[in-house]
Amino acid sequence: MAVLGKIRERSIFLILVIGMALFAFVISGVFTDPGMSSQEPIGKVNGEDISIEEFRNQVDFLESNYNLSGMVAVNNVWDQTVRNKVLKTQFELSGIESGKDHIEFILSQNPSFNSDSRFLNEAGIFEIEKFIDLILEMKSTNPQSYEQWKNQEQIFQSQSNEQIYFNLIRSGINFTQKDGENEYFFQNDNVDIEYVQIPYSSIADSLITYKKSDIKKYIESNRNDFKVEASRNIELVIFEEKPSLEDENAIKIRLQDFLNEKKEYNNVSKLEESIPSLLTTKNITEFVNENSEIKFDSIYLPKGSLATDHANILFNLDKDQTYGPYLDGEYYKISRMLYKKKGGSVRASHILISYEGAQSANPQISRSKLEAKKEANRILRLAKRKPDTFSELAFEFSDGPSKSSGGDLGFFQEGAMVKPFNDYAFSKRKGSIGLVETDFGFHVIKVVAKEDIVLLASIAEKNIPSEETSDKVFNLATKFEINLSKNLNLNALAAENDYIVKPVNGIRILDDNLPGLSNQRRVVQWLFSEEVEVNDYKRFDLSNGGYLIAQVTDIIEDGLSSVSNASFRALPEVLNSKKAVLIIKQNDNKLSLEDLAKNNNVEIKKALALNQKNATISGSGREPLLIGHAFGLNINQISDFIIGENGVYKIKVLKKSKVSDNENYDSNKFNFIISYQNQLLNYSRSNLDNAVYQVAKETSDIVDNRSLYY
Repeated sequence: MAVLGKIRERSIFLILVIGMALFAFVISGVFTDPGMSSQEPIGKVNGEDISIEEFRNQVDFLESNYNLSGMVAVNNVWDQTVRNKVLKTQFELSGIESGKDHIEFILSQNPSFNSDSRFLNEAGIFEIEKFIDLILEMKSTNPQSYEQWKNQEQIFQSQSNEQIYFNLIRSGINFTQKDGENEYFFQNDNVDIEYVQIPYSSIADSLITYKKSDIKKYIESNRNDFKVEASRNIELVIFEEKPSLEDENAIKIRLQDFLNEKKEYNNVSKLEESIPSLLTTKNITEFVNENSEIKFDSIYLPKGSLATDHANILFNLDKDQTYGPYLDGEYYKISRMLYKKKGGSVRASHILISYEGAQSANPQISRSKLEAKKEANRILRLAKRKPDTFSELAFEFSDGPSKSSGGDLGFFQEGAMVKPFNDYAFSKRKGSIGLVETDFGFHVIKVVAKEDIVLLASIAEKNIPSEETSDKVFNLATKFEINLSKNLNLNALAAENDYIVKPVNGIRILDDNLPGLSNQRRVVQWLFSEEVEVNDYKRFDLSNGGYLIAQVTDIIEDGLSSVSNASFRALPEVLNSKKAVLIIKQNDNKLSLEDLAKNNNVEIKKALALNQKNATISGSGREPLLIGHAFGLNINQISDFIIGENGVYKIKVLKKSKVSDNENYDSNKFNFIISYQNQLLNYSRSNLDNAVYQVAKETSDIVDNRSLYY
């Protein structure tokens, strides 16, 4: 499930919060309904309302805890809610309701819980009573968190019911030995043919006449292929609010001014005082914090963390040398080199050998301190003997959390690690391997890399447009909007002013963004309001400054695609069907493959070992109808004309090979049949869950009112 997938990625605390909802019913009662809101529901599933209040609470939860925003969170909650309610209907029809024992089993199988020492007994086995005790404790100590757990109860109840439901269906799926035998024949019986293909491309499109009604008829005959959702097409002109060259030059001048000392008259002392520069100030922190839009940061940085286009220059500055102004992302900066540390950042890997009683030691570890030391020395010898295998040794032997990454700790600076570890890492050369002891156990350490780091003091000013520039953009957008009201021809008006027109097609009712433009939900809501018609236009503010003027060019409602919109897909098929009739008419008296090939200036081709599992013919493309005909013909029998996907064909069967004719078939028959029987079974069961849900969803009565609220 989408929501559950996000939940599993959270921290252990959140995992516990959600997971414990499985047993909140022990305390709060068995999964009570939240009650119905008096507001219009955001939707209905099989007559059951989806409360807008409850829905918003779930959206807020995703936005605040999982960094999802806008329609992403809305759609995520909607999909999960619909799934839960659709399947709830199936549970009720099937009489399915999971009990405490089943939920207990699900919890005990979850690695997030069955490996947490707080829930394990002395034998290292998950103990549900400890889990429940923690819920009870949190109920009294943290009521807010407890309410969050309760809000997740229905999700986990549904998960438990799902497992029972799908297992029941899965157990009812079976295939007989006859099914296995037929599948074996289907995949392994083959046929050799020779054939003549007259491709549709041999007849020019210009030679075929067609009517609009032909396309319409084709669309109606293939309705499932041409169903369309309601959508809107627009054209838009963007007026970006970005700094002008003059704005940028003004910022640069202001920054350069910080390199010069100033004289200012002090009204209190009645004296002229010197104002220090970035170079002469005695208090760099105070100076930067007073004058920069980004506060002083005392963290040393490696070269890779500096502004990409200016990193080489910045990194090689001498002490107290300055550089800039330069652009770093959204800010112009001027920087002074304060200090440089040689080898100030270290990348190291380690293998932790812990022992019983060591800090943060896994409770399952039972080795003594002496045993741990002996083991650490053994691994140290292995690592020194073959340094290139260090990551493999970490995977195999380490007790630390970095085990999964081969012991890699990444780059770190002095003070980030406990002192013995820190001292070794920063005192040894790259490639050194040694052993240190800390409160966590014994560490076999490998110094992987070292890099220099620098400390810069930077005055920064955001590169934003001036008021004058903003006013100019506003005036241009306003003028364009006024002129558009006079003739409604956005393209012509844009051409007069050398503005770029951007078409955006296929906008759907729940879209949140437009191509290249985020957070444009307001535009979509306007497009789908009842009063909007073709040629209507409107101006919108852009989130990053500036304006967007959009004009509606087409309104497409639910149903079948129009002829004009579907022509690019339907016309080739219409043309091919007419070409097929013409090809057959031109070759009606050509009974042999030789005559047919000669009359159409094509070759007779062969296709060998065709089977019914693979519908593709090498050199001709996908042709399931042709292969089906081949298996229905006798040896040396010539087919009638076959209208295929890539042309018109005639075929002749040269040879048929049946696996049942193989002399070893009878002796191995049972194994073959069982193998293909299991193949069918495994495939069907692997795709079952989603297939069953999609069918249940398609047969459900779903009312979607999301667009009314978001």
